[in-house]
Amino acid sequence: MQVLRRRRRGLFVLTGLATILLVTSSGPSAAANPRRPDPLQQQVDAIHATGAVGVAAEVTSPGTHAVARAGTAEWGTRRPMPPGGRFRIGSATKTFTATVVLQLVGEGRMSLEDTVERWLPGVVGGSGPDGGSVTVRQLLQHTSGIPEVLPEIAALNSAGGYRAERFRTYTPEELVGLAMRRSAGTPAETTWSYSNTNYILAAMIIREVTGRSWDREVEDRIIRPLGLSGTSTPGASPFIPGPHAHAYTAFGTGTGIDVTLLNPSMAVGSGAVISTAHDLGRFYTALLGGRLLEPAELAELTATVAAPVSGVRYGLGLGEIPLTCGGTYFGHPGELLGYRTWAGITRDGSSTAVVYATSDGGPDTQQAMRTLVDQELCGAAAPGEGRAG
Repeated sequence: MQVLRRRRRGLFVLTGLATILLVTSSGPSAAANPRRPDPLQQQVDAIHATGAVGVAAEVTSPGTHAVARAGTAEWGTRRPMPPGGRFRIGSATKTFTATVVLQLVGEGRMSLEDTVERWLPGVVGGSGPDGGSVTVRQLLQHTSGIPEVLPEIAALNSAGGYRAERFRTYTPEELVGLAMRRSAGTPAETTWSYSNTNYILAAMIIREVTGRSWDREVEDRIIRPLGLSGTSTPGASPFIPGPHAHAYTAFGTGTGIDVTLLNPSMAVGSGAVISTAHDLGRFYTALLGGRLLEPAELAELTATVAAPVSGVRYGLGLGEIPLTCGGTYFGHPGELLGYRTWAGITRDGSSTAVVYATSDGGPDTQQAMRTLVDQELCGAAAPGEGRAG
């Protein structure tokens, strides 16, 4: 197992939109200097300079397609970041899950106002919120008050836990049970509170409604129809198929270890998808372009409520994030044990920016990633286009 020394002191796993709360209100202006060479490469280099082992980005807009990479695919080597590299997208998975739920809503097979108890009787209860009062909408919107399960997952919280349990398989029922043992979360319909348990429950509901697994529904409804050849739902497999860079994390210490191998069953519905920067851009383009959802369901997806800071809002598995040039964009960041990504798309669906980095990086890594997405989407939007708030 490779070891590296990092100055990074902190652990981020599956935190998704909650991470925005740490970085959304600061950072340089999005105004680009048209005279500088290859601005995307310069931004990728800037992310690498914050301490990430490897970085890759891809941006698209009408008539434009650009990619850039920096760093290495494996610590201590000169192997470059692989073209079309695959990585664990973490909480960007939530957009996939919400899309499947909304497709089922559009088919009349379930409703956003259905309670958790209707589909999963007896699963949510105890000292926390009651399944009879929590709706599917609240799960997808993170307003359920259901506790977070991540502190209960040993492999995500310490080097020893990772070594001991990186191949452990969890069932969704087991994960929800672990979460419900924790203290009660915030009351439903009062505050926004990010919890990966919400999306584990959503995956369970998809299984109850369809009679098929979350993995199968995501494959058949999104991955295969869109031809996302670099995207997969790995189930309990700890491997990343195809070309990929290694992931590293320090678990809050000064010593990082290789954490590329991981059974992602603890992240079913919430963070398990493996993808590429190219595929993520295609997915968000298809989603905002109306290829995956009918207009009524797409409107539900993008109807947002306030998250706790600086103009950030959250829909159903999709964040609405301020642009420094004015207006907002949609997208979702994601992190899962040494892989982190930030994906954004203009409101009209015409332009995307996706970046991912390996390792914890440094204190400025997440902000530098957000800045890249912000600058690229600001630069892609002509005046009056894709910038409406």
